[in-house]
Amino acid sequence: MLITLLDLEREPVHLDLKFAPGSIDYGDEATQTSDLAVKGEAELLREHRGPKEVVPDIRTRAKWSGTFEAPCARCLDPVKHELAGEFDLLFRPLGVDAGPSERELGTPETEIGYYQEGGLVLEDVLREQVLLSLPARTLCSEDCKGLCPRCGRNLNEGACTCEATSADPRWSALSDLRSRVDLKTKETNKVGH
Repeated sequence: MLITLLDLEREPVHLDLKFAPGSIDYGDEATQTSDLAVKGEAELLREHRGPKEVVPDIRTRAKWSGTFEAPCARCLDPVKHELAGEFDLLFRPLGVDAGPSERELGTPETEIGYYQEGGLVLEDVLREQVLLSLPARTLCSEDCKGLCPRCGRNLNEGACTCEATSADPRWSALSDLRSRVDLKTKETNKVGH
């Protein structure tokens, strides 16, 4: 849904929408499995920057909720997430803050987004909000065994038939070190008793 400046010139746009699964692309990060419900509004704010410059900002406030699946970080099985959130965001026209030289951004400015072509695409805002709400690492369970690195079998469903991998010869020095440390520990324990 495109929220245009022309629509906002007349009055705030009230949002009471449902986005069906598949209508917003979340990439490989998540899959929407239920309607994404959104309620809120968008309004036009005029930012006066001197006597003749007025910047048309779009303020969007809404609550949203929906059901999503994200792949387990170990076995890639889908994991269900009931997500909900709310946002209060300000968007300025793209390029309005561009200046001849670089400058440091303050905290309030880092929370400002930008729109282009006379409006704001609500789906883009929702995609960002959903992806930010997902856990940093999704696991189907704490004891997930993951996938076999050789054949790709899900080890939660049973052991694979791959032969035990031979140790990489580059690790042999560490293996020798471990056996020497274990031997030294045993000798120290014998002397101490």
